[in-house]
Amino acid sequence: MRWPGIQLYYPPVKFIPKESKYEDLETAADRLNRIALHTRAHTLLFDLEDGCARKALSRELLRKEIHIFSERKFQTAIRINPFLTEEYEEDLLLLKDIGEFVDVVVLAKAGEQYGTAEIRDLSSYLVEINPSATVQPIIEHPRSLKLAAEMMQFSTVQHLIFGIHDFSKAMAIHISPENWLEELKPYLYDLLIEARQAGRGIIGGVDPMINGEGLPDNAQEASDVRRWLDLRGDKASRIVFEHATKEMSLGLTGKQVIHPNHINLCRAAFVPSPGEVKRNIRILEAATDAGALLGGAIRFEGEMLDPPMFGKALQVLLRAKSLGELPEGGEKFVLSVLKNLPNRVVLENWPYAGFN
Repeated sequence: MRWPGIQLYYPPVKFIPKESKYEDLETAADRLNRIALHTRAHTLLFDLEDGCARKALSRELLRKEIHIFSERKFQTAIRINPFLTEEYEEDLLLLKDIGEFVDVVVLAKAGEQYGTAEIRDLSSYLVEINPSATVQPIIEHPRSLKLAAEMMQFSTVQHLIFGIHDFSKAMAIHISPENWLEELKPYLYDLLIEARQAGRGIIGGVDPMINGEGLPDNAQEASDVRRWLDLRGDKASRIVFEHATKEMSLGLTGKQVIHPNHINLCRAAFVPSPGEVKRNIRILEAATDAGALLGGAIRFEGEMLDPPMFGKALQVLLRAKSLGELPEGGEKFVLSVLKNLPNRVVLENWPYAGFN
């Protein structure tokens, strides 16, 4: 099961500022074919909740057009409305019609009103529609945070989302676009500890700052990104990239974005670059040749490395695999390394559920 990676919020029917009106079905379908179908995001997230003003029309669009994603290279997700609301019931009817094309159902305001029964009932409903679909609860309230460990006990929940804006509102914390990661750090760290123990992943928050230009597709190495930020990047680009880099370093399994210009910046932070992949393969090759994977130390490019360092090298490669970004040769190498490690050691380095 792939990680959610970079999740792009996509409004099925959106407002057109230049024309001061909402799209009609024909215009929305055209945008779907031109833009959504070719996204570089790892997950395309259709929003039927807070970011959607034309809910009924959006459902109609998805019923008519969702089939175009039958051969997709990315995951598709739908954010549905809070449990047992009128809109939630309409969303369930939609899922019944298009469930075969939906990989993930994102539940807004998860657990706030009815606790973990919300996850139980939604999971049971999905079994009849698409047994492989998973549920991503959004933690948007301290009540949900307290229930997070219980939510993670459901097999359908492999990743949870930290909904920073609603969560900060519920806590009466005034976060800033520049420093929200620091301002919400205690709550994010609590969630990460619970997730690590349960073998689940956490998806990071939405940055509201919109950068003026997107990072080019071919900027993958750290030096390429730094050069682009220095020459073409604006303040928003630097902040979004800094946040994504920090979230990746904390072990988050994805990040939500609200603008296409954020996709490549966040991909560059989350996806190990080709250079990183090659270097970590060389580290593990050297450790294997020296018989040091489970004990011993080697000298590598001026550093002394031992099993904890080898574990980190393995984590980089497994991260790339879980994001669907590891070349075929790299996948074969990783599998060969895993076969030589006891299950205990594999779990020490990679506790996440759903990995294969």
